[in-house]
Amino acid sequence: MDLTFNFTSIPHIFFGARKLNELYNIIPKFGRNVLYVIGGKSLKESGKWDEIVNMMEKKSINISIISVYGEPTPTLIDETVVMYKNKNIDLVVGIGGGSVTDAGKAISAMMPKEDSIMNYLEGVGNKIHDGKKIPYIAIPTTSGTGSEATKNAVISEVGSEGFKKSLRHDNLVPNYAIIDPELVLSSPSSVSAACGMDAFTQLIEAYVSPRASPITNVLAFTGMRYVKDAIIPVCSTHALDIGVRSAMAYGSLMSGIALANAGLGIIHGLASSLGGLFEIPHGVVCGTLLAESTKMNITQLQKIGDAGKKGLLKYAMVGALLVGKEGYENVDVSYYCSILIDTLEKWTNDLNIDRLGKYGITIKEVDKIVEKARMKNNPVQLKRENIMEIVQNRI
Repeated sequence: MDLTFNFTSIPHIFFGARKLNELYNIIPKFGRNVLYVIGGKSLKESGKWDEIVNMMEKKSINISIISVYGEPTPTLIDETVVMYKNKNIDLVVGIGGGSVTDAGKAISAMMPKEDSIMNYLEGVGNKIHDGKKIPYIAIPTTSGTGSEATKNAVISEVGSEGFKKSLRHDNLVPNYAIIDPELVLSSPSSVSAACGMDAFTQLIEAYVSPRASPITNVLAFTGMRYVKDAIIPVCSTHALDIGVRSAMAYGSLMSGIALANAGLGIIHGLASSLGGLFEIPHGVVCGTLLAESTKMNITQLQKIGDAGKKGLLKYAMVGALLVGKEGYENVDVSYYCSILIDTLEKWTNDLNIDRLGKYGITIKEVDKIVEKARMKNNPVQLKRENIMEIVQNRI
């Protein structure tokens, strides 16, 4: 067994119901001027935003606010930095879904810089970020991206020549992550479904990644253990159950830590391409491609004989986990791989995950989508026609 691996840092994590209260103890450690990056409306509608504002007033904290609608763009980041650069911001706090968390991360990273974020995006600019930033606290209000635990901020520019690229540095991991499941209670079922499928996608892609290590295997597996029993109830009968919401939040957090260290596969490679070309929620892309991509990976692993055995065994172990057969060493690989595919297809149908066609994507765009897709940490090398088939089957 090869026990050689690298493991990146993680935030100081506060996890559990009512842990939002920790925010009020943390902020004074950094200063009195705080920039809040929040979403469009859900936080305000939940009543939590009023609570936060009142506590800031009681503690004599000066706050500025920027609202993020949709995925963060280079223009949003650049304009926000220019607006607040000379206002002595001591701390950035991002409270919202993955887009908000990424926007806050990018703003905190670019505040010390004099130029555009475009210069630092992987595959777009020619500069490498040095890690200097304004301290940052991430507080998710969805359970999906795990961005509260990662070192990259995903920035999008949608269009025919669009992109979805990362600003990345080890020091961009948030200083603190506060995961309070009470903040997710008001999440609509459609959002909870897409985010939940995104989290499971990240967990399984990190688990089967060639870069996986014993520690990421454990983190990903425990995350899947919690998500598997919660993903359907959280979108239906148990939306207000704090225990179920906690399970999903835990799975999302584990997915962020695992992916930051093991990387992701073809699903996220396609999500990067699709997210740059079309206005489509990231969670929907991952959710709609999860079963098809997993099935294709398993099919291709089966074709390469001994070289595919390790990947197939890992997929089989996930299949066994999903039906409560966790821990079996001598699993029937073919059987449990089938169980995995069947379960993921059932989730996709039961959760009403949108097909790509709903967002204007047609067969004629498949070639360009695949051309822009990446496949860095997939468990098997897929051919172009394999990737095209994945996308075509979800249009």
